[in-house]
Amino acid sequence: MTPPARPLLAAPPHVVNIGVEEFAAAPRAAGATVTRIDWRPPAAGDTRLAAKLARLTARPDIEAANATALRRVLDVQPLWTDVRPAGELIPELAGERLLLHAGPPVAWERMCGPMRAAVVGAALLEGWAATEDEALRLAGSGAVRFAPCHHHDAVGPMAGIVSASMPLMVVEDRASGLRAYSNLNEGQGRCLRYGALGDDVMRRLRWMGERLGPALRAALRSLPEPVNLRTVTAQALQMGDECHSRNTAASALLTRELGPALARHADLGGIEALDFLRDNNYWFLNFSMAASKLALMAGHGVEHSTLVTAFARNGVDVGIRVSGLGDAWFTAPAAPVDGLYFAGYGPDDANPDIGDSAITETHGLGGFALAAAPAIVGFVGGTPERARRISADMATITLGRHRDYRLSGLDFAGSPVGIDVRKVVDTGLEPVITTGIAHREPGIGQIGAGLTHAPLSCFTGALDAFEE
Repeated sequence: MTPPARPLLAAPPHVVNIGVEEFAAAPRAAGATVTRIDWRPPAAGDTRLAAKLARLTARPDIEAANATALRRVLDVQPLWTDVRPAGELIPELAGERLLLHAGPPVAWERMCGPMRAAVVGAALLEGWAATEDEALRLAGSGAVRFAPCHHHDAVGPMAGIVSASMPLMVVEDRASGLRAYSNLNEGQGRCLRYGALGDDVMRRLRWMGERLGPALRAALRSLPEPVNLRTVTAQALQMGDECHSRNTAASALLTRELGPALARHADLGGIEALDFLRDNNYWFLNFSMAASKLALMAGHGVEHSTLVTAFARNGVDVGIRVSGLGDAWFTAPAAPVDGLYFAGYGPDDANPDIGDSAITETHGLGGFALAAAPAIVGFVGGTPERARRISADMATITLGRHRDYRLSGLDFAGSPVGIDVRKVVDTGLEPVITTGIAHREPGIGQIGAGLTHAPLSCFTGALDAFEE
């Protein structure tokens, strides 16, 4: 005997809502259980671009190119080998009035407040001007040339200004022969990279060039072998860092590696360096950036590859570079940062997203490794569950997972690495970035930290540039 059919609405219904969340409001109000699926049409609804995306998906030459590019990224062993003045490593800096800056190219006229302040500080440091007003006039006169750090195999956090006398770290991969550079981290709060100016800022910059750089170089050269930054990063991920906005463990690990050698070079400033490093929880950030830059340089230039090899912001524009698209930048307006502010400051004071530090996200760190560092999402009132979800989401837009960077919050799965332009355009998921917040006015500095996203339009522009 056939049992009687169960009435459809004998119990509260369970509704699956796909896409626009507002559609779930009515059934939820009527007592239904609603499961939401976050879906958006590919290419943000652009039917022409969506059709192109379909033609570029699962194409054998692109898949092979991406496998090659990702393998090159993962094979890099970043060794910290030296610290030298920037002018010795990048000769153009010593040969002319050239300053490097974060992000894609930007002229003085369009620079944001923090970057202009950092330019002024660099001009004072190099002796090009005696006062801030004189430095402003000099920069505005066209007598100073500006170029992105990325154009010289370098990266710099926030404003990212690099001048000839600033010490740069050298990070090398001996198998490929590649080298990448970054300046040294100044600490937190009132720093030139955040656009702070004043005697305290300039005094520290001069000390870094005259004492910290030489002490680090001597200490590093006295070690039996260079410092392997991949090893430090892998350990730090197991200790609560994501190696972009949180570098507490990595900074301590690196200082432990170098501590005895620095103490043996007290005459060059080794003890002063140890005092400085004791209070600098951001010390490893620039090492993480240089190591990430080195890895992505190895993956750049593979024909047909859709791997993102740079994501950088200058405070006005953000831009990406793609392995198979040469040195072109694909840009969009810089995004705001959703974050926690220091007392007395709020979103109206904040400059839009700025800095080269998002190179760490392209390498599977920062926002992509949030599952290792749930404390970071506290910046925006988040939870450990949100941190795990963000890392899981980022895995849907990447080509693979890192072999050595493991995330305890995801049962030690590898960190998602290798942003694929096609997957971002397909899912509409914008890469998540952990970052600091600079005051929009020049001369003030850091006012908070939080999360932001890489705008989708950078990725749609890059996809559109691929030849079929």
